Amino acid sequence: VKVIPVLEDNYMYLVIEEHTREAVAVDVAVPKRLLEIVGREGVSLTTVLTTHHHWLLPGLVVLGADERICALTRRLAHGEELRFGAIHVRCLLTPGHTSGHMSYFLWEDECLDPPAVFSGDALSVAGCGSRLETTAQQMYHSLVETLGTLPPETKVFCGHEHTLVNLEFAQKVEPCNNHVKAKLSQGCDKGLWSFQKRDEDDVPTVPSTLGEELLYNPFLRVAEEPVCKFTGKVAPAEVLEVLCRERASFEQAAEPLQPQARALLALQWGLLSMPRP
Repeated sequence: VKVIPVLEDNYMYLVIEEHTREAVAVDVAVPKRLLEIVGREGVSLTTVLTTHHHWLLPGLVVLGADERICALTRRLAHGEELRFGAIHVRCLLTPGHTSGHMSYFLWEDECLDPPAVFSGDALSVAGCGSRLETTAQQMYHSLVETLGTLPPETKVFCGHEHTLVNLEFAQKVEPCNNHVKAKLSQGCDKGLWSFQKRDEDDVPTVPSTLGEELLYNPFLRVAEEPVCKFTGKVAPAEVLEVLCRERASFEQAAEPLQPQARALLALQWGLLSMPRP
């Protein structure tokens, strides 16, 4: 997996099947940048998987669940499975950020590497995308019952670099959660929570793992007593609804920063290296 940071805080991904050198792109926000890396890697790009409506490359197979996706060539269904060489892909409909949001769970048979999920704006490191088009109950089902039940070793590749503000909010929700404190202090100890324009030398905070997310992501911890206490609710969907509202207020109240300030978050957890020019 090649992680490709673009725009202020977006991520694109290039998934390469090592034997066939066939490549699948996920969420192509800046086509020119993607094509540069495809050429450098010497792979054959055949397919685009898109989690929700994004700008896309013409002339390729474009797969997704939302009819609003431009250049969509085939609409995918929840539970549908695809195959790219040795790579299996299971399509997981995860409405919340958008009504047609699709996440992609990837694995290889007889491979020691852990599986991966490309969660777009459904699930992010220590947080989730804003709820725009669905009910809290639908979002709960997407986060907890669909994504939250994947194998704990699954690597989580999300669509945006929002890790620092997510962790700050998680600390507000659960001030005594030592896993949140550890993630924040890990970056501080390394001097990596700096604010500067993101460039090619930055190291992404993705991927995390689902097992880690279950320890510190409040949006996956809606049944935990401290999270319920923070929201004043008990029913999981109601807890989630309050969390989404509080998260939006928390971000709006944050101290204004430069546009790229929270895009860096150069924290590496030893799982992946950045592509180089």
